[in-house]
This record gives sequence, C-alpha cells and structure tokens, in this order.
Amino acid sequence: MHSDSTQHRPPSSTDALRRLIGLRWLSIATMLGVLLTVPPLLDIPLPHRALLPVAAALLVVNGLTRLRLSHVDDVSAAELFIQLFIDLAAWSAFLYFTGGATNPLISLLLPLVAIGAATLTAAWAWTLAVLAVAAYSVLWDFNEQLDIYDSGLAVHWHLAGMWLTFALSAGVIVWYVVRMTAAIRHRDLALAAAREARLRNERIVALGNLAAGTAHELGTPLGTMAILAGELARNPALDDDTRADAALLGTQIDHCKTILGGLTLRAGSLRAEGGSAVPADAWLRAIADRWRSLRPHVPLATRIDCGNPAPELIADTTLEQAIHNLINNAADACPERVECEAEIDDERLVVRVLDRGPGMPGALQNGRASVAEPGAGLGIGLLLAFSAVERCGGHIGFAPRPGGGTVATLTLPLAALRPTRRP
Repeated sequence: MHSDSTQHRPPSSTDALRRLIGLRWLSIATMLGVLLTVPPLLDIPLPHRALLPVAAALLVVNGLTRLRLSHVDDVSAAELFIQLFIDLAAWSAFLYFTGGATNPLISLLLPLVAIGAATLTAAWAWTLAVLAVAAYSVLWDFNEQLDIYDSGLAVHWHLAGMWLTFALSAGVIVWYVVRMTAAIRHRDLALAAAREARLRNERIVALGNLAAGTAHELGTPLGTMAILAGELARNPALDDDTRADAALLGTQIDHCKTILGGLTLRAGSLRAEGGSAVPADAWLRAIADRWRSLRPHVPLATRIDCGNPAPELIADTTLEQAIHNLINNAADACPERVECEAEIDDERLVVRVLDRGPGMPGALQNGRASVAEPGAGLGIGLLLAFSAVERCGGHIGFAPRPGGGTVATLTLPLAALRPTRRP
C-alpha cells in the first residue's frame, strides 16, 4: 500500500494510480492466498500451472507501473483505464480456471467498476462497466469447472465465499472512496485558501498604491508641521512643558517623514538583497527601541533570549513592520503595559506580544478583517502582518492570556531568514 500522505495534498491522476497499485498488491495477495489455502482446507484441487502465471503477470505489471510512476508527474485517463482493464483481464482469467461465474470471487469485479467510476471520465468509466458485464456474461458459459466431490459441502462453501467476497468488496470500495473524498475535501480547502490569499494580495496591492499616493500628498503638510513644531519648541514665551511637548511633536513628525521616505523600500522582496546580517536579539531590540521612540508614553517590557551567540538573520523590513504592528495593537488594547518575549525554539524564531486588554476580536485573528470600517484601526496593520509573515513560511496566532488579555505569537522559520551561503 502507498503512503497515507496522499490524503494531505490535492488529488491528482498520479494519486489515483498509486491507489491502483496498492489495490493490485491486494489482488495479488488474494490470488496467492486462494492458491495456498483452498486446496488443503477445502480439498478442492486448483490448476496451479494456469493460475500462477496470472498472479506473476500482475506482479510484473505492478512493478513496471511503480517504476513508471517515479518518472512521471501526470497520468492520462486512457492510461488509468488500461491499468483497470489489466486488473479486469487478470481476474477474468483467474476466474475462468476456477469455475467462472460460479466462483464467489466473481464479485471482485464490482470494486474495479466502482473505482473506474470514481477516477475515470464518463466515457472510460462506462466502457469499463460494459467490459466487466461482458466478462461476467462470458464466464457464465465459458469456464473450467472445479472438481468438488461433496455437493452439499460445495453449496456451503459457496455461500461462505460469497459472504467473504462481499465483505472484501465492501471494504475495498469504502477504503478507496473514503480516501478519494478526503483528497477532494483537502483540494477544496486548498482552493479556498488560495482564493483568500489572492483576495488578500489584491487588497495589499491596492493599499500599496494608496500608500504611494498618500506618501506623496503628506510630504507638504508634514514639512509645514515640522517648521511650526520647531518654532514652538524655540519660543521663549511658552512654558517649559509646552516647549517639551512641541519638541516631542517635532520628533514624531521626523519619524513620520522617515517612514514615508522608506515606504518604497518596504515594497521590496522577501529578503533584503545585499543587506547585512544582524544577530536576532539585536534585530529585535532595534525594533523595540524604534517602537518606544514612536510611543514613549506606553511602557514596553522585553525579554529576548535567542541563545549565545544568537543566530544571524537578514530580515525584510516588512517583518519588522509586522512585529511593530503586533506591539502597536497590544498598546492600543492596553496602554498601561505591553510585554514582548522572543526565543529560539526548534529552528524557529518565536515572538510573543502580551497585553491585558479586552481580547482580540475573532474576525481579526485570521487576518481577514475588513479594512473598510472607519475607526477600526486594526485591520490594515494585521492584514499586512499576516501577509509579510506568511510570505516567508511563518505563522501568526492569537490565544487568550491567563488572567485576561491576549497573547499574539509570531513564528518565523530561521531557514527563511538566514544569510545565503555563497561558495
């Protein structure tokens, strides 16, 4: 039998052929089992010289099919039909030498028809069904009868064989259909996830265009505000507290201008090509320090333990913005105190942001919140954070914090962040 891993990816023609290979091993085992057990247990002689070549031929065909499957990525419907036809022909030959339609194993032709209906196109499936009915009809009159000395015992074993064959056929059909259904369900989930990712990317592109236009439009008013804030900070007629607030306002305006100036750079690739590698702990502390400079009135406690020495990373600035957005959302939920923890766990960088706020709304936990709601404030940042993290194979999750609040966990694979080694 083939690996169950085929259940965890979208179904394909090669998956169907792998299942046929597994079923053919079962057919070969059934034929050999009949040859080995029926003569001694039921005292029914079987023509081994005629039946062993049938099982051997199936064995050779299965080996060649397995070899071919390792060299192809797609299998046509005609090839799948030929594979099922080989099984049908082999069982017809086996049944011809073992009583034909009177052999209870004749019911094993039905699973082949059911599998054909599940995997083939309508034309090929109907063709296989017609061939199966034709084989059954031919075996009704043309066959080699077995020598059974006790007719009463023969009837008994025939009924027992019919029950066993029915049970085996039902098991094979259920096994195959369940696997096909699971594969189709997984394909539907993958398609739904792809559609959601495409819609999310379209929204991000729209936001990028909007951000570019906004950056151009904001340049002039930010420059005017910077001049006014500087004049207020130097005005001796104002008290010290007011001048300090004006100076802080000027600093924040400078941060805004820096962010706008680097906005086009943040639309780059996943990794900052040509950038220098920095230790993970230094990178995270720089993000925390930058956030503190933007929101100095919200305490941010950090605990960063990335090992000694910490692994070196080359991270895209959008990942910095993702962590920044998580901290910012936590500060919006609980301005009194925000905590940030980071560690290396099994070749992954794990960053946790903890707050004591009211909790994360369920609609925002998967990054699908609407950004059209005025005053929401969380949708855009979280949408961009999910996109940046997923692009490098990471994940963002949310969980309730014991005692109240939310724990946002950002996980990044180190393999996607490490510098590329050049020979």
